[in-house]
Amino acid sequence: MGPRASAATYDEHADWYNDFMSAGTAGAYIERVHAAIEELLGPGEGTCLDVCCGTGAHAPALAGLGWTPVGVDLSGGQLRHAVRRLPVVVGDATALPFGDGAVPTVACVLAHTDVPDYAAVLREVARVLRPGGRFVHLGVHPCFIGAFADWSDRPRVLLDERYADRSRSFDAWNPAGVRARVGAWHLPLSDLLNATTAAGLRIVRTTEAGPGGVPDLFGFLAVKGRDDR
Repeated sequence: MGPRASAATYDEHADWYNDFMSAGTAGAYIERVHAAIEELLGPGEGTCLDVCCGTGAHAPALAGLGWTPVGVDLSGGQLRHAVRRLPVVVGDATALPFGDGAVPTVACVLAHTDVPDYAAVLREVARVLRPGGRFVHLGVHPCFIGAFADWSDRPRVLLDERYADRSRSFDAWNPAGVRARVGAWHLPLSDLLNATTAAGLRIVRTTEAGPGGVPDLFGFLAVKGRDDR
């Protein structure tokens, strides 16, 4: 979770979200999320800043690769749970409480739809990364997950014209899911990729994953700096 607009909303649902992300209903989904993190990031050592860490649900995947995860989030309710999984710092993702070039690796997982200005988050990620440092973005797929997408008749997914709507929405095909509770800002794929490169991050690998042939996850690995070849 990120900037202050969403802090109170997640505080209200923090206990539910912790249970949801830790238990049976999301188990297979979280396994796919963590497999994608492993595919993109790979093994390493040193600090991995988990931006918008929420309840710390993804810290085990980062630590399992050898990294030392450190979380940052604004939601005190979520950090009550996260502190049991990793060291945490209260902070805004658009003004990270870290110095320039302070960390070798950053990850932001399942959070870009929780912030109204993800481009600002990406600029902060680039600022705190060391030259050549790695950034992993993994989130819901911009083309197939959102208020514009109805998954109620799987494996068929029905999309509509709201793909172009970048505003926050609580509309969701699943009334018991995260989006219906806390809302989400939609970020079209082109906006996401353009904001990443504009921040000075060079995308070197992408991944898509999902059940039934339609991906519900999209992620990429980027490095700080230009390709001068």
